[in-house]
Amino acid sequence: MKTVAIIPAGGSGKRMGENLAKQYLSLQGVPLLVHTLMMFQGSSVVDDIFLVVPPEDIRYVQQMIIESYKLSKVSKIVAGGRQRQDSVKNGLDAVGSDHSIVVIHDGVRPFISEELIHQVVLGALKEKAVTFGVPVRDTVKTVDAGGWVRETLNRDSLWLTQTPQAFERQVIKKAYQMAYEDHFYGTDDAALVERIGIRVRMIPGSDDNIKITTRNDLVWGEVLLHRRRTSVNGKG
Repeated sequence: MKTVAIIPAGGSGKRMGENLAKQYLSLQGVPLLVHTLMMFQGSSVVDDIFLVVPPEDIRYVQQMIIESYKLSKVSKIVAGGRQRQDSVKNGLDAVGSDHSIVVIHDGVRPFISEELIHQVVLGALKEKAVTFGVPVRDTVKTVDAGGWVRETLNRDSLWLTQTPQAFERQVIKKAYQMAYEDHFYGTDDAALVERIGIRVRMIPGSDDNIKITTRNDLVWGEVLLHRRRTSVNGKG
């Protein structure tokens, strides 16, 4: 049985202050989305990639992303939906019975490593549902509408969730089916699985596995990419 990675990449450039959608912005001369896809292209535990993009971008992505960078594992380009959850659902609808594990990863998280992809796939094979995350280090408080602190939370049990998240195919498909029947939208894919009573295992992720959504994130991304390339060249 095979593993498929669903990569939703339906963002806009609004928070970047750009006309070009953020997933196509350049990171050291290469589109941000390509950096992400290359990590899955090179993974020995991923068999197929289903890329989900805005319908109007499909032709551009086929020519300028997939063909230009020879991303042979991208076997399907799927039209996205109104929100991220809708886009992932469209990707899931394209997944057949030949795939046993589904990995879902944000298209604008380019600093995932092959090691972490390997871990999340193995985790799903063992636990059915897994996600990456990092422990919260700052103090977290809940605040009311007026700006008054209501409660200080115990950060020992708080984690910041990342992607990729990985699931048995039947688990994530059932979770999505139930969410849409109940008109429920979650903040991540694992939340949909949690609400149908299936436990999700948290795996320690990486501080480098950032989601690039703002101009400052892009600047930090340039630093991370330079550091990664320097590290690889140093080992060579």
